[in-house]
Amino acid sequence: MSLVVGVPTETKVDEFRVAVTPEGVRELEMHGIEVLVQAGAGAGSGLPDEAYRAAGAEIVADPAEIWERSQIVCKVKEPSEHEFAWFRDDLTVFTFLHLAAYPKVADALLEHGTTGIAYETVQLDDGSLPLLAPMSEVAGRLSVQVGAHYLERHNGGRGVLLGGAPGVQPARVVVLGAGNVGWNAAWMAAGMEAEVNVLDKNVARLRYVDQIQMGRVTTLASNRGNVERVVAEADLVIGAVLVPGGRAPIVVTEEMIRSMKPGAVVVDVAIDQGGCIETSHETTHEDPVFEEHCVLHYAVGNLPGAVPNTSTYALTNVTVPYLAELARLGVAGAVRADPALARGVNTMAGHVVHPAVAEALGRPHVPLEDVLPGA
Repeated sequence: MSLVVGVPTETKVDEFRVAVTPEGVRELEMHGIEVLVQAGAGAGSGLPDEAYRAAGAEIVADPAEIWERSQIVCKVKEPSEHEFAWFRDDLTVFTFLHLAAYPKVADALLEHGTTGIAYETVQLDDGSLPLLAPMSEVAGRLSVQVGAHYLERHNGGRGVLLGGAPGVQPARVVVLGAGNVGWNAAWMAAGMEAEVNVLDKNVARLRYVDQIQMGRVTTLASNRGNVERVVAEADLVIGAVLVPGGRAPIVVTEEMIRSMKPGAVVVDVAIDQGGCIETSHETTHEDPVFEEHCVLHYAVGNLPGAVPNTSTYALTNVTVPYLAELARLGVAGAVRADPALARGVNTMAGHVVHPAVAEALGRPHVPLEDVLPGA
């Protein structure tokens, strides 16, 4: 008997994505998996209840019923505090958790003995993060669009066009990190004809970016001197640093922010992991920017939520196969069968079972195999 999957409406401020599309429901239904979808859950992404019903989902009005009847609750963002009351020890929450940045969520999962599986720590043997990748791609591309918007004078910026104009120097864009977020940000900025510098500690990754971009993007080793220099000259800085499961390191200090031009913009995409810019604090789509030392800061924790239709489809494409395995095999069976999914487990039976998450939270790490049912 497959586990019941519940898809509640997202509760984070201005979060319009939904964890599963109607096509995803249809795929789960083909595996004999019962899916409960909260009424209106897909409305923000342009996906009506009728489409879910036609795909085989049961539409449920009360969010409490979704949580109570489901063995797996599939979400997009970390649970809100009012949802903690629905946690229990036979429940699995499958979502972006980012526990290093949201320790209250970790506390609630541990207190209730709830299994928390985080999209951002599902990791293949080659180190890639298949469930984080599509949202990183969206966030990277969107970060440039957002940065260009806030560089406009009437939005508080320097009044600089990203691509410049004939006879006029283009904007200088600095991207910190050459992973999926950074690579996509650099690609978009270069496509808009900005002057782009990408920094990373991984020279092999810089080599890849250099070969693909064929000189359109300047790659630099990330060290204190290079970061200080390029940030001071930048019109737009995009923070795209990732530590899987851990807190993002501070790369841009407050002193570096002070050195920037008035009206320059920083977009801290790493804010959902605590942020890589010292002066950042999390903002919302409703109130996305603040000014610090005459520099505009954009630090929305759910950046891809600005384009929920695109983001929902991109996310479901990669999460549904894992969700189907969890529901068909049960959590213990699925994680034993798939090492990548096993790396996604952050909490189980009241313990932190992911080493990087444990370190970030300052809690003891208990190996997953020690608490896995049937071990």
